[in-house]
Amino acid sequence: MKNKVNSSLWPLRIVLIASLMGLQWVSGQQGTSKHFKKTTITRDFISEGSAVADLNKDGQLDIVAGYYWFEAPNWTRHEMAPSRTFDPRKEYSESFLNLGMDVNLDGWDDVVVVDYPGKPGFWFENPKNKPGEWKRHIIADSVGISNESPGFIDMDGDGRPEILCGDVDKNQIIWLQAPLEKGQTEWKRYALSEENVPGTERYSHGIGYGDVNNDGIEDVVIKEGWFEGKTNKKSGDWIFHNTNLGEDCSHMQVFDVNGDGRNDVVSASAHKLGVWWHEQDQNEKFTTHLISSTTAQTHATIMADLDGDGRSEMISGKRFLAHNGNDPGDAEDPFLFYIEFTPDEKPYFKEHLIDDDSGIGLNITIEDMNKDGRPDIVIVNKNGVFLFENNIGK
Repeated sequence: MKNKVNSSLWPLRIVLIASLMGLQWVSGQQGTSKHFKKTTITRDFISEGSAVADLNKDGQLDIVAGYYWFEAPNWTRHEMAPSRTFDPRKEYSESFLNLGMDVNLDGWDDVVVVDYPGKPGFWFENPKNKPGEWKRHIIADSVGISNESPGFIDMDGDGRPEILCGDVDKNQIIWLQAPLEKGQTEWKRYALSEENVPGTERYSHGIGYGDVNNDGIEDVVIKEGWFEGKTNKKSGDWIFHNTNLGEDCSHMQVFDVNGDGRNDVVSASAHKLGVWWHEQDQNEKFTTHLISSTTAQTHATIMADLDGDGRSEMISGKRFLAHNGNDPGDAEDPFLFYIEFTPDEKPYFKEHLIDDDSGIGLNITIEDMNKDGRPDIVIVNKNGVFLFENNIGK
């Protein structure tokens, strides 16, 4: 792959990529599509996780990045606990994924942090606008969260997200249930099946949630296959179907790509090159097709209806300096893009570039930040903290 070109040449490079790959790109200022307004909150490397929440109860959504939060609307930085800025070419942060939610049901949003792979997750309890360090709680004792793409998913249907991940200590795929009663602080652990299953090593890649076999019950997918879901999510006897769903990847998405009535699986390479869809046939066999080779290290994906047509797009991009600049393609532009799926029109997808100087971290946050009815994008990674306000259709 080529080395990063001078930033002044970005329009020429974007047009060349677009013409070669059929990408939909409309240029704006500073390498950002005119359909998005980009705000650079900071260029400091403080986290690879992102979240939004109204932490001070002023009615405005704040941005969370690891141990810090940025107060809307001026994005004033506050610290939840002692931390620091990290060197993106020498260090990893102490925050890989973030989530904002009211964990203990006291009416105030808290902050969940998934730490370095293999370490227990924890959450910061909101002090309700009181000064001082936020109290830290371990999510579940002795659970080392494995798999580098945990999902924040409502597994039990109560409207609150749980954590779908691997347990590195027992080599199980598990979900961690948020407290159900006010004042509780510890999350409960539920395993899908027996110990020593694939996708549970410390640095495993790829996990997702969706109805693979169209029986109306959500399943769990990993790159080695899928666990058949149960009506009782806590049953612990989910059947594993061994299937090849491609290479090491990030968050896996389950939906019908080509409109044939069968759900397929879409995955994106965590550290190499490629976004793929794995087409399911009538025998529950999968064939892999390439969607994109725009950028390497698409280490996070998320679905959202960006254009308001009732169909979700997949947002992804390049994880900036994933291994501190030591991977193939690390000198490439840190693209942020989304893929529009067109089941009525081959090749079933169109790629749209959003920005060429941001990239992604380990989770992407989607929320209507400016309350205009459109989902916006928040990115946190080694390149900084960014907000992209969605203007599609304006």
